[in-house]
Amino acid sequence: MTGFDRVIVRPLLKVVDTVAALLLAADLLVVAGSVLSRTMLDAPLEWADDVARGLMVALSFFGAAGALARGENVGVAFFVGKLAPRGRRLTDALGAVLVVVVTACIALDALELGQFTMGQTTGSGLPLELTFYPMGVGAVCMALFALFQVLRHAVVDTVISVVVLALVAAVWFASSALAPDSMPGAGPLMLAGFVVCLVGGVPIGFALALSALIYIWVEGTLPGVIFAQQMARGIDNFVLLAIPFFILVGYLMEANGMSVRLIELLERLVGRMRGGLNVVMVLAMVIFSGISGSKMADVAAVGSVLIPAARRSRQNPGGAVALLAASAVMAETIPPCINLIILGFVANLSIGGLFMAGLLPAGLMAVALVTVAVLFGGRTAAVGTEARTPLAKLWGGAAVTLGLIAIIFGGFRSGFATATEISAFAALYALVVGGVVFRELGFRAALGSFVNAATRSGLVLFIVAAAQSLAFMLTLQQVPHMLAEAMIRLSGSSGTWVFLLLSIAILIVMGSVLEGAAALIIFGPLLVPVAAQLGISGLHYGVVLVIAMGIGLFAPPLGLGLYGACLIGGVPIEVTVKPMLGYLGLLLACLLVIAFVPGITLWLPHALGY
Repeated sequence: MTGFDRVIVRPLLKVVDTVAALLLAADLLVVAGSVLSRTMLDAPLEWADDVARGLMVALSFFGAAGALARGENVGVAFFVGKLAPRGRRLTDALGAVLVVVVTACIALDALELGQFTMGQTTGSGLPLELTFYPMGVGAVCMALFALFQVLRHAVVDTVISVVVLALVAAVWFASSALAPDSMPGAGPLMLAGFVVCLVGGVPIGFALALSALIYIWVEGTLPGVIFAQQMARGIDNFVLLAIPFFILVGYLMEANGMSVRLIELLERLVGRMRGGLNVVMVLAMVIFSGISGSKMADVAAVGSVLIPAARRSRQNPGGAVALLAASAVMAETIPPCINLIILGFVANLSIGGLFMAGLLPAGLMAVALVTVAVLFGGRTAAVGTEARTPLAKLWGGAAVTLGLIAIIFGGFRSGFATATEISAFAALYALVVGGVVFRELGFRAALGSFVNAATRSGLVLFIVAAAQSLAFMLTLQQVPHMLAEAMIRLSGSSGTWVFLLLSIAILIVMGSVLEGAAALIIFGPLLVPVAAQLGISGLHYGVVLVIAMGIGLFAPPLGLGLYGACLIGGVPIEVTVKPMLGYLGLLLACLLVIAFVPGITLWLPHALGY
């Protein structure tokens, strides 16, 4: 396969990366140009929102294609890891074939939807098919990369997988024809398909999409274009453009050397105190989370510097990775967190209000983690990088970082721009700082940042799109209504505390088996209206949901976030379980305090008028 990769896969990946980076750059220019035209020339660009949203839909699928080619899509590996080598190879091959099926369906349905919408226009007069045809082309690239991954498996395993799927389909069609009344409904089969995919290690986004497809196939009356339409609808919103822009900010600040400088400055300031390395780690996650919306990007930036430092200082690397993961949970509510943006979008909550509501809870958890680090940590001789940077340069980097944070928080506080527009100017600021102030962000490094941001954004937004398609099918089954009635009935006369505990339990469990965004997209719109009926503030409840989701995302043995942190730290997950459970117990205690003392979340939003 080496020659095959060199001749076909790598050139195609280069084209996909280039297109994704150009789409992200074009979106950035459109949003920034729209704001400047509106504020400086008093001439709003009526077409800007439609163009920006269309570019984002295309970016999502081209970025997802790049992520698929690199094998960055994550699934639950716990159950597959328990199988014998032969069983694991067969399961992986079967999962790869299912990914081909899903991506092929997305491509065909999106292209058909583009043809169906020919002649229709958006509100500003732009052709509607220009949204769906690029989506279809990106999905075709995904299908090709998925097929290439199938070809990497042994031929015998691939043939067995295809035969198994063919037999399942044949049994289903035969049973439907011979005994239609005895067949289970579309809803139960959709749920069963999702559970099987989850246990089989199929990447979360594709498991969600396949579940929605199973519902459409079994139900029989819904056209396939509904699937593509709902996926596009899940990401066709101007608010969600803040996700790729904030991710881009994180990569740009890393490319211009800010991550290393900030960590070294923290090491100079607090690194030699008791538990200094652990304190530096928590504080670094606080600062980086105030810059980039992607927690895994923050974990990678901080962990790539401090986990090696832990090894050099002879600390337990498993404990260091556990603290890194716990710090990521703490930082889930620090703006501009992607999950707060997603929850605000799907549950119709103020994103600025959620940002402000998350600050004090994050501060409480950060203080708890720092306290534990100081009480139980030792002193380290040196935890920073090998080369010592002049202190003036470190303080200059800190000032630049504070400028970026001021843009983000000042923009929200002033109401000058939306979350998306603020994120666009934050990205431009990072570009200017890296290229002009530090002069370390050359063209190649900037291009790499755009490619990485487009790939990471595609990974996240594809999961958002797939979750939206599944959420639509759940709505057709009236699941939101049934869940609302069940939650209110279970809460009964006990008041809101039972509902809050049930919500925390649901999000911890779902956060551990789903990627965080998917859990919020599916359960946020279901639970937030119930909370409103019980008199719970949406901002307070939203922060509680995000923290609970974060605990589940990094909880062993299923949490996908913990697997990512272990991969970055280069340690097996087994060595992190014991310290991680201790940190999660501490964070769960903090969450219960936050949940039952609403003033912690609501004081700042109320003081600022949200």
